[in-house]
Amino acid sequence: MLSLLLRNLFFTILQPGIVAGLIPYWLVRDSIHDAFERPLRSWQFLSILIFIIGFYLMMDCILRFAIKGRGTLSPADPTKKLVISGWYRYSRNPMYVGVLLILLGEAIFFNVESLWSYTIFIVIIFTIFIVFVEEPRLRRDFGEEYAEYCRKVRRWI
Repeated sequence: MLSLLLRNLFFTILQPGIVAGLIPYWLVRDSIHDAFERPLRSWQFLSILIFIIGFYLMMDCILRFAIKGRGTLSPADPTKKLVISGWYRYSRNPMYVGVLLILLGEAIFFNVESLWSYTIFIVIIFTIFIVFVEEPRLRRDFGEEYAEYCRKVRRWI
């Protein structure tokens, strides 16, 4: 179990950590001081809430992958069982939704054009990856169980 938790920590830092943490930091690093120089505006408080919801959603899904699926969020070390509980009852991709909410929260908070563009780019990349890589792999790995799940639960929300 310790090995699985360490692998999940590694892939969390590697994948969403870079996509929703490091790259956005690079894009806004020159604006960080300006964002905190004056009192926060109401839309920034809303962005913090969106960020927190996204972070919670992402972390809940990562833990669910480890506990229920006995694997990680990485396609290099996937779950052994199909995870369809928790947020996965409402979306086939709630972890991606969580990461996108984190990015949306950051984009709203800093309101930097490059971060908005990056967020839109990530939506497109996620969609392409899910449709052409992840879903076909899940169909191969889990067969009819995944097909039934797809009939019951939407891709996003």
